[in-house]
Amino acid sequence: MTDLLRGLPPLIGPAPRTLILGNMPSVLSLASGQYYGNPRNAFWRIAADILGFDPQAAYADRVEALTAHGLAVWDVLAACRRIGSLDSAVERDSMVPNDFRAFLTEHRQIRLVVFNGAAAETNYRRLVRDAPSITSVRLPSTSPAQTMAYADKLAHWRTALSG
Repeated sequence: MTDLLRGLPPLIGPAPRTLILGNMPSVLSLASGQYYGNPRNAFWRIAADILGFDPQAAYADRVEALTAHGLAVWDVLAACRRIGSLDSAVERDSMVPNDFRAFLTEHRQIRLVVFNGAAAETNYRRLVRDAPSITSVRLPSTSPAQTMAYADKLAHWRTALSG
């Protein structure tokens, strides 16, 4: 049996309006303690192209750029068992969701949840029953496992985050 992996705390500033949810941080992200730590993941490049910051900036500066634009980042799962980084490798019966009821109650100004890929949306809808109702949209995963062209991913993300 694999060890239970624990996720990362949310990235959140003083006035979040949009919550971006992944499923569970990758092995590289957990090892570095940084969201989207795999350099092949397009998240930081997409965010930088939309918000106008340097995607190679220090992690703290990238986080500041996100939160300054009202974006928060978290994951659906607080903990799970998984071998590797693929969402498909998560042991279904090991999934423990984050406490979205408390989080969204505390941050009532959040008006949109953006799911970074299908697994995040599927697991949120399956596991999170008592959170406040909020508008949501599923976007193409920024993971390198998602084979959509970068320009297409960027267009979807720009539409959702610029609205």
